[in-house]
Amino acid sequence: MAGTTVRIDGDTLRLPGGVAVRFMRTLRLPESGEHELPPGLGTFPLRRVADHPDTVPAEWLARGGVMLPVYLREAMWLGFAGSTRPAALQVGAGKVCAVSGKPWSDRLSQDPQNYLALPRQPWLDGINSGKGTVRQFVAVPLGLGATVEGQVTGEEVWGGVQLQSFPLTEEKRAEWEEAQRVLSMETRSVRSVGGGYGAAPGAMPPQAPMPMAAAAPAPGGAPRPRAAAMGLGVGGSMRQEVYRDTRPVADYTREPGARVFVHLVTPPEWRRITGEEPPPSPVDRAAYTKAGLPWFDYYDEGAQDLPPGDALSGVEPVGGWLGDDLDPWQQPAPGQVHPLKDAPGAPVQDGDW
Repeated sequence: MAGTTVRIDGDTLRLPGGVAVRFMRTLRLPESGEHELPPGLGTFPLRRVADHPDTVPAEWLARGGVMLPVYLREAMWLGFAGSTRPAALQVGAGKVCAVSGKPWSDRLSQDPQNYLALPRQPWLDGINSGKGTVRQFVAVPLGLGATVEGQVTGEEVWGGVQLQSFPLTEEKRAEWEEAQRVLSMETRSVRSVGGGYGAAPGAMPPQAPMPMAAAAPAPGGAPRPRAAAMGLGVGGSMRQEVYRDTRPVADYTREPGARVFVHLVTPPEWRRITGEEPPPSPVDRAAYTKAGLPWFDYYDEGAQDLPPGDALSGVEPVGGWLGDDLDPWQQPAPGQVHPLKDAPGAPVQDGDW
């Protein structure tokens, strides 16, 4: 089992090796067509499972990790702004790799690649569907077969999201730090003659830690209820590349630096477990577009996209199970699409999963 050195910093998960992960609320896309990157509408709040031992299900305590509240069919994306050093990050949807479609593994692979190369990969909005696209992450209940896990493995056991980070080896980290020192000296020289740089595209300001509410024990020693289990299915397609790593896997540690299980909680269960109010329901898509707020197009001409795994290419969108509840879709105007780039708290406990 990997170490328990994952921490919550505000609404950011920090894993060893300088990895930062934020879970972003966003607009859910139509399941037909191909779309620009939808915006972030704020972060999902994160809470440690271990801080609510009397109200979370027993199996959640065994798995450890963190939890976040999400509405049925709400979409999310993972942002990695704030990741400070090169690292390999594995992302699982019900213990199915979101990059390769292969079963969850505690080893890195490049054939097929089963991880994201940070910090080059700025975010991940869904499962890798190849040819420069991903299928959007959408929350659905377990038991219908609509999750990525259910469609790839034929059963729904785990749900949630799994993260596992692999830092650079000591030798490679020392090489990288020396290269950064030299680059820093060159940058200071450029700035001294009038150069200047703004914030990196997509960078987000740090947020203050949110207060932790005390969990109320079950009244009278009554058996704790089972929480409604949620997992990730897929929705609409968007233009986003999953980049091939330019480093060999030997540059990273053989064992993961840490891992964390992220439980997805329905808003009523969030209220019962934590005593906190969940975030409001997601914003209406047509209202967002009508207001003229931005969409994004991110392109990195120096990177190579990964092909889709066979298992992920056949995953169907959740509308086939839950029906289509989208409001009439209004395409963003050309001026709303913004091209980017080339165009600490207590430790989070790991458990058995």
